[in-house]
Amino acid sequence: MPISAIDAISPAFQHTKQQLFQPFRVGQWAKLALVGFLAGELTSGGCNLRVPSNASGTQRFVALALPNMDPKLLAGLIVFLIVFGAVFFFLFLYVGSVMRFILFDAVVDKNCQIRRGWSRRYQPGLRYFLFQLLFYIGGPIGMALLIGIPALFALLLGWFNQPKQHMVALILGGMVLFLLFFSFLIAWLLVHVFTKDFVVPQMALENISAFEGWRRLLPQLRSETGSYAGYIAMKIVMTLGVAVIVGIIAVIVILLLLIPVGGLGAIAVLGGKAAGLQWNLYTITVAVVAGVILLALILYTIALISVPAIVFFPAYSIYFLASRYPALDALVHPAPPPTAVSPAPLLPPEPEVSG
Repeated sequence: MPISAIDAISPAFQHTKQQLFQPFRVGQWAKLALVGFLAGELTSGGCNLRVPSNASGTQRFVALALPNMDPKLLAGLIVFLIVFGAVFFFLFLYVGSVMRFILFDAVVDKNCQIRRGWSRRYQPGLRYFLFQLLFYIGGPIGMALLIGIPALFALLLGWFNQPKQHMVALILGGMVLFLLFFSFLIAWLLVHVFTKDFVVPQMALENISAFEGWRRLLPQLRSETGSYAGYIAMKIVMTLGVAVIVGIIAVIVILLLLIPVGGLGAIAVLGGKAAGLQWNLYTITVAVVAGVILLALILYTIALISVPAIVFFPAYSIYFLASRYPALDALVHPAPPPTAVSPAPLLPPEPEVSG
């Protein structure tokens, strides 16, 4: 019988406790942090950190760097960064797609195996990667069309040339456009959540495409709209709660981590100035590489803190779906092994009675 969103919390919590603390394994914790980070699961229970910006400091940095650089080198650096960013995005998206299946296996089996999981899941990961490409490209295109077509229509009618004469139409049209945009954004986010929570398990267990998984999921969404709406509501509430807790811990840990790192950075900057180094292509490249390494270290630290959430939220979706998906339920609640029946003991033969 399908369980509710609230009923799925308890088994997911028990599952998380058993997988992480009974027994506690440092290696498994580190692997889960890496897999969860690459799979994008930090968005379920991570935190958003804002680094205060110093506009005047940035302007001074640009003013010092650009005059000392050849424009051709600067243009080449910009092109390189654009190409590198695009390649990194596609590579990260593909790796994350495979890691989503590895995380699913790790939660179901209560054991994270990255190398073995990669050899098993790179093919469904590729299918999920192609689906995500369409999703991330189609979403912004759809939003642009949703805003651009009405804006073009209003422009052709001349509403923007004389806005005071069309104020009512512009206000009403803007309100309708905002509601449509907001509805589209909500639908886009729901597709993302339902795909990773309910379509990926089908792809993993039955080797089907994401589109086939959605074809099977849609009838369930229509027949149990209230149950799935409750699932989304509970997940939002739990995500906000976990984000606050993880965010507080992460800020404390990162501040402690940045104290020695900031000291080393200050020593490096002062040493570079004493040695007569200036901002050029090479020093900027070194600074960018160092910044990327520092950012990766911070993100992995947050992932280590978020491991309980990395396990809990996939477990929550698995237990919610398992009561509606027999193939997954067989993995989550395996049948007990048959009890061996011991053979009857052999009795000694009865002595023959002589007549």
